Amino acid sequence: MKDFKKKLIFLTLGMIPTLSLQTSKVYAGSFGAEIFCTMRDGGNDHESSWEAAYTYIKKQKGGFFKVSPKQAAAQITESVIRDREAFSYCIEFLDQLHPNRKLIRDLQKEEERKEKEAQERENNRKRLEKELEEANEDFSDETIERYSY
Repeated sequence: MKDFKKKLIFLTLGMIPTLSLQTSKVYAGSFGAEIFCTMRDGGNDHESSWEAAYTYIKKQKGGFFKVSPKQAAAQITESVIRDREAFSYCIEFLDQLHPNRKLIRDLQKEEERKEKEAQERENNRKRLEKELEEANEDFSDETIERYSY
């Protein structure tokens, strides 16, 4: 019975920091969204609003691992979407949190196009080699020397 109580105590104590970290993470993302949206609504540019919100989220997160810019942007987006009524004025600014998605898609399409072209060139090369081999089969196996008269 004592072992069970010890395990229960350790389990409970182990869960408390996890729950507090998750709560602070949610709170940090929510308040980060408030910072970002309030600054944007006040007429500040994207960069200064983003830096203020991101800095706050990084400081509130704590722990061993740091929050990446993508994670912070996702937290802000999630907070704005979850509470649309409070952040209705901020929805128009969310696209600037993820500015390079179009660029990434364009780069992927360009890479796929280049791979397709390379595959087509390889197929053409193989086809031409095959045709050349077939044309060479028509000639005799005798060696033709250029200067033998």
